[in-house]
Amino acid sequence: MSATFKRRLPIPKEIKAEMPLSVASAERKKAVDEEVAAIIKGESPKKLLIVGPCSADNEDAVLEYASRLAKAQDEVKDKIQIVMRVYTNKPRTKGTGYKGLLHQPDPEGAPDLLAGLKAIRHMHLRVVEETGLFTADEMLYPENDRFLNDMLAYVAVGARSVEDQQHRLVASGIEVPVGMKNPTGGSMSVMLNSVYAAQHPQTFIYRNWEVETTGNPLAHCILRGYKGLDDINYPNYHYEYLERLAAAYEDDKNYQNPAVIIDTNHDNSGKRPLEQIRICSEVLDSVARNKDIAKLFRGFMIESYLEDGNQPIGGGVFGRSITDPCLGWDKTNRLIHDMADRL
Repeated sequence: MSATFKRRLPIPKEIKAEMPLSVASAERKKAVDEEVAAIIKGESPKKLLIVGPCSADNEDAVLEYASRLAKAQDEVKDKIQIVMRVYTNKPRTKGTGYKGLLHQPDPEGAPDLLAGLKAIRHMHLRVVEETGLFTADEMLYPENDRFLNDMLAYVAVGARSVEDQQHRLVASGIEVPVGMKNPTGGSMSVMLNSVYAAQHPQTFIYRNWEVETTGNPLAHCILRGYKGLDDINYPNYHYEYLERLAAAYEDDKNYQNPAVIIDTNHDNSGKRPLEQIRICSEVLDSVARNKDIAKLFRGFMIESYLEDGNQPIGGGVFGRSITDPCLGWDKTNRLIHDMADRL
């Protein structure tokens, strides 16, 4: 048993210098960040939609999807602020299998983390510069945040990471909203503790620095369903769960900007992506019926790609997920517009 230190990887400053964000895009991002922050704070009537592939594996397919999504954003901009999911790390429950673009720029090839760091920067950069959309990624590895932070308008901490101290502390220093998912076992208190930690000032070691943060008041909850002790998936987007979360926030006045995003896939849908349409409708019904839920609800996270479903690596269908199954583009586009009509 041993670990081999193969090579020194570039630091974020070096990668950014090699692939810089344009001045024009950096200026545009300020306005988008302000809009997204206003939504999380409840100061804007718009809702947030974080939508895109389960895993961004193919740059050409991701850019084709992004170009279509940018057109939809322009059509619903008065009601919805879209941030595109460009997820370049894939958590694996058992630690094996395809771990995303960062690990394998070629999904059929061997791991290459140097090429992967450049590939994830290049993909996010093309989406931003060519379509005008800003992006979201999962903070699977806290050390990687600085490679992309000038382009990310939203960050998610996944169900397997939400109890981890380093994720919570790094989230406290991120300058955009960070969504904390409920853990795989479903504990609401674990999720809320993570939000609390991220909202408060912290001191910790990060990338060989002693770091102090001021806290992130935009940290909030994401409900994504959970796996029960019987190993069956259970949703937590129903009226009763939303009502319970609203009450938990109300009972503790130490939280800033109480907010929730509903992840419509994963254990909420049982990884049945077509159910995401029905789930959005039910949540919007709950929002319409209960003022406390309406006060808390900020938007949706949806897994969507060019084609419905998924396929094995090397399956050959352009724009179909090679990880979790996704909602295809035509159905996604209708869902976005139907959602805008209801808001």
